[in-house]
Amino acid sequence: MPLDPTTTPASAPLDPTAAPASAPLDPAPAPLAPPPPPVRFWPVDDLPALDPDPFLDELLREEPVSRIRLPYGDGYAWLVTRYEDVRLVTADPRFSRARVVGRDVTTMRPVPVASQTAGLQYIDPPRHSLLRRVVARAFTGESMRRLRPLAERRAAELLDGMARAGAPADLMEHLHGPFPIAVIRDFLGVEERDWHRWAETGEALLSAGAGSEERAKEAARATRARIVELLRRRREEPREDLAGVLARSAAAGEITDDEAISLAIAVKVSGGHAVRNNSGSMMYALLTHPDRLDRLRREPELLPRAVEELFRYVPHRNGVGIPRVATEDVEVGGRLIRAGDVVYNAYVAANRDPEVFPDPDALDFDRENRAHLAFGHGPHHCLAAGMARMEAEVMIGSVLARFPGIRLAVPAEEVEFQRQGLIRGPRTLPVTW
Repeated sequence: MPLDPTTTPASAPLDPTAAPASAPLDPAPAPLAPPPPPVRFWPVDDLPALDPDPFLDELLREEPVSRIRLPYGDGYAWLVTRYEDVRLVTADPRFSRARVVGRDVTTMRPVPVASQTAGLQYIDPPRHSLLRRVVARAFTGESMRRLRPLAERRAAELLDGMARAGAPADLMEHLHGPFPIAVIRDFLGVEERDWHRWAETGEALLSAGAGSEERAKEAARATRARIVELLRRRREEPREDLAGVLARSAAAGEITDDEAISLAIAVKVSGGHAVRNNSGSMMYALLTHPDRLDRLRREPELLPRAVEELFRYVPHRNGVGIPRVATEDVEVGGRLIRAGDVVYNAYVAANRDPEVFPDPDALDFDRENRAHLAFGHGPHHCLAAGMARMEAEVMIGSVLARFPGIRLAVPAEEVEFQRQGLIRGPRTLPVTW
């Protein structure tokens, strides 16, 4: 019977050059790892009004995990811009804030805003978790409910003063400057007569660019001295404000004196200067979107939802904040980040990731996904987020109730914005009504 040409019987002679049927195949060569992206210098220039940073837009589209070099410090860092990648890096314990301490990393400014040896910013769990629990005693829902009526009265007083001054008026001078200062003053526990000296240091602490180093160092020294004095007074005169909470915790040995000081400085800076600029940007966004402003007048119940969208939409800072260091090799967005590498997160870019927020450059109060990253993510999520939301709602709601016809008094392009700062926002906001 003729043999099937596709088979070989056991008795047939074998081709000595053929490999045995059971011989293992040569393993396929391992795929080559993609080469690391080039290191790009990012000068972090001042940008007009609320324009997104074109550098971040380009990276988000073309190279969402990239390498950068910033104006100060040494070496390069990875920059993560995509929403899901930012959430990964900020929540994964393999990326450490504590490992930044003592490293000369590439950075935005010559002097850290907060101490690298104490406080929430440069530590990891479990110590970080303890400090958050201490500060959270002052940021309870009950304390925010007690603070809101005081905030509403203060906003009404300030807007009454603006009405007496007459139109046109600078909304930054009359509301967005003094209001968050008054709220954080009450929350921290600083006497009103002392606050003008404290308020002067916020902008200097967050300045960047040429000539800012000495100014920032002096502001840091002055702020620390005032916090030390405030905490000393609270040990002698206990109160239920943040300074009282921190002084008691330090006296009980839960936290160190340096940690108490650093925590108070962080709240002071974020609650004063940062809220001033961010809330001013929100109002500028509404004044330059009159249809959205009209809708809020007609539907005041929409305000909390609108505030969340404004937090997503407004680019609240220039550049990036505090980095992390990888403690082991980690793949992020298809790139291998090696142990010891420095990593920055671009929250403002992640808030405009089109995969998560369709039509991201639109100010859309009906947006379904409101899970923005304006307050960060993971263990370092901003403890004062509830206070910031309350303040934004009070300021916007009070302005619309008191001045329903409010509008810009100058063309939008003539509104002056901050320059060479880490926090973006209007320097002046001229309005009429």
